[in-house]
Amino acid sequence: MKTERRSVLKKIFTSAAAFMGLGFAVKANSNPGSGDEKIVNNVTDFQDVPLFSGSTRHGDIVYIAGKGAHTAPFEIKAHTEIVLKELEKELIKAGSSMEKVLKVSVFLNDIADYKAMNEVYKGRFGKKPPVRTTVAVAKGGVPGDSLVEMDCIAYI
Repeated sequence: MKTERRSVLKKIFTSAAAFMGLGFAVKANSNPGSGDEKIVNNVTDFQDVPLFSGSTRHGDIVYIAGKGAHTAPFEIKAHTEIVLKELEKELIKAGSSMEKVLKVSVFLNDIADYKAMNEVYKGRFGKKPPVRTTVAVAKGGVPGDSLVEMDCIAYI
């Protein structure tokens, strides 16, 4: 388990280093042409130009785009339930699961909803929950009238 976690962390570090354009290389356990390509799902277009993907997979790491609840009822527990189900659907499509999530970011429209959001969130990621960052968004709120938005990073 420790070796698997190190391998996953090494791949995340490698991806982050490449994304930030750092001028050094980290050797990853992969062969050229075998899973090194970026795989995207559920591409959203804007004016016929690809804008973002619902998920992106690179090697054994999956990045899930922010999911919100853009529907009534406008109540934090209902929105949290919808968002978590959407995250799970996207993870499954990408070949992962809630138990394999390493990192979650939670964006609340109102920090006063923190406790109620946690009531729905708890236990959803198995016995070994991921690390998490929770913030209240600035003036203007979460896009699309959602009371909460979440994204995550998982492994396959």
